[in-house]
Amino acid sequence: MTLLDKNVLITGGAGFIGSHLCEEVARKRPKRLVVVDNLFLGKKNNLKGALRLYPKLKFYKTSVTDYKKLKEIIRKNNIEVVFNLAVVPLPASLVKPEMAFNVNVDSVLNLCELARKGYYKTLIHCSSSEAYGSAQYVPMDEKHPCNPSTAYAASKLSGDQLCLAYARAYGIDVSVLRPFNNYGPRQNAGSYAGIIPVVIKRALKGKTIDIYGDGRQTRDYIFVQDTASAFIDVYKTRAARNQVINVASGKEISVNELVRAILHIMDAKRAKIRHISPRPGDVRRHCGDVKLARKTFDFKQRIRFEDGLRQTIEWYVGNNRKRKEQK
Repeated sequence: MTLLDKNVLITGGAGFIGSHLCEEVARKRPKRLVVVDNLFLGKKNNLKGALRLYPKLKFYKTSVTDYKKLKEIIRKNNIEVVFNLAVVPLPASLVKPEMAFNVNVDSVLNLCELARKGYYKTLIHCSSSEAYGSAQYVPMDEKHPCNPSTAYAASKLSGDQLCLAYARAYGIDVSVLRPFNNYGPRQNAGSYAGIIPVVIKRALKGKTIDIYGDGRQTRDYIFVQDTASAFIDVYKTRAARNQVINVASGKEISVNELVRAILHIMDAKRAKIRHISPRPGDVRRHCGDVKLARKTFDFKQRIRFEDGLRQTIEWYVGNNRKRKEQK
């Protein structure tokens, strides 16, 4: 299966991972490429690259929780394939847990229902390694127990289970990709930002870098373009249906090591670092097992962490320079 001449919808397509996926899909020459995003964190500016590749891209500012609008968009554009990346992220869920859980679960439920009713054929859903909770063993394979420790993590696990339940009960065509921590250009650096853009932004301004807890908690970082490519591969692979598949680097790095690496690349070794109170529900250790992804669709990590981190920093530094020049 290929995306050539397919009618494709990407929900959350103006976001971080979603916008990179839009570019990857655009390169596959679909018949139609449609983006739905309510711009809670996404930005239309993130779609510049996709629009250069696919000028006919259609954008709808609406929420995936709006069933009627979503159905009309899918029907009007004869959508065949949906990549679901619409999400209220982890940092936002710590402030607004009820909203985050309801939005994330309702979005998946709407898409499952529309698939059940035959409005489109295939759903590729984006999960999160947060569904596992802290590692009980490493590397963490798909059989690792799921013990979510935040409303965000619980919502992602719930969405995954909805997809699999609809596949079992109604035979919908669905795959669940479970990425570990993504990083790269265009990751949100404003409200509810992740640690990498926050550290880069504060280092550029000469501000103190805050680390939650002791900083020994680990994460498995994968470059966003590798994840975007994996979404395409999952769609193309029949053997990927009706299951959850990890995408990760298979390596763990502590927050302390991550911060030091960023400051080293930025030549900001004098930056002050302070440790503050641990963040609620923060997982202690993450390291993904990707044997199933390798077996199922020959997954390969193409961008090494150090190279991806340099690309990421260069992008944020360049953007910061542009903003200063425009003032």
